[in-house]
Amino acid sequence: MAESVLALQSVSKSFRDVQAVCGLSVEVPGGCIYGFLGPNGAGKTTTLRMILDIIRPDSGAIQVFGNRSASDSKDRIGYLPEERGLYPKMRVRDVLVYLGRLKGLDKATARTTVTRWLGTLDLGGWADRRVDDLSHGMQQRLQFAAAVVHSPALLILDEPFSGLDPVNVELVKAQILSLRDGGATVVLCTHMMEQAESVCDSILLIHSGRKVLDGRLDEVLKQDGAQAVMVELEGDAGFVRELPMVAEVTPSGREIVVVLKDGADDQVFLRSLLDRTRVRAFRPKVPTLREVFVRAVKSATG
Repeated sequence: MAESVLALQSVSKSFRDVQAVCGLSVEVPGGCIYGFLGPNGAGKTTTLRMILDIIRPDSGAIQVFGNRSASDSKDRIGYLPEERGLYPKMRVRDVLVYLGRLKGLDKATARTTVTRWLGTLDLGGWADRRVDDLSHGMQQRLQFAAAVVHSPALLILDEPFSGLDPVNVELVKAQILSLRDGGATVVLCTHMMEQAESVCDSILLIHSGRKVLDGRLDEVLKQDGAQAVMVELEGDAGFVRELPMVAEVTPSGREIVVVLKDGADDQVFLRSLLDRTRVRAFRPKVPTLREVFVRAVKSATG
């Protein structure tokens, strides 16, 4: 495994009587996209702000590039906050050049890099317009450009797909993957499981400030213990819920997704179906990240 770029050890944070993060530990190796995932209010943004030294943990330790504070490596870090933080009255090109220079770029390099990123993110025609002239989605792409203009070694993205239409989601995803392939480490914080599943190498699932699952995405999906099958039946499928080996049934177009109880034999289930009706399709179902997360949270909360 690559050397850790980011490490959290037993990190906790409370705000008065609210426990936002509780005993969180994770190691993020270099050159990967690591998803910090969970529902709204799970503690994701609080965790990112502690990593960035915006707020301090109550207990535990955080290391970034081997240092105890992100402030020691601030020019190597890019950050896209969930809230927009650009100067609304500045021109698009000027605000990016300004932010690039704050991160150590000389003026000529900053202007060249800004021009490239504006073209890549389909904002070139807006370079001389004010930030507040841009649409919601354009401002999100501009915020992304502001986070990457200085070619950070560690890129922290908080809800990067917020406000983007499907075409621009794919545009930003392609750039995230390109940055990873170029050697950058990306921490991607989102509640959008489908987007995370399509881009992340590893994931940390957080619920109520606590770690639920952590590891490489393929391994997390494989270790999910639920046995599920996709089934298409002829006629009414309502009886399936009443079969003794069935834990859960969810419609999916013409098919139904059937989660079997622990220890149930899918072949016994199939024979039970054939005793009642004609089976048009029957196949194992690979779990999605959303399904794994929901089952893990249910298990963790009893």
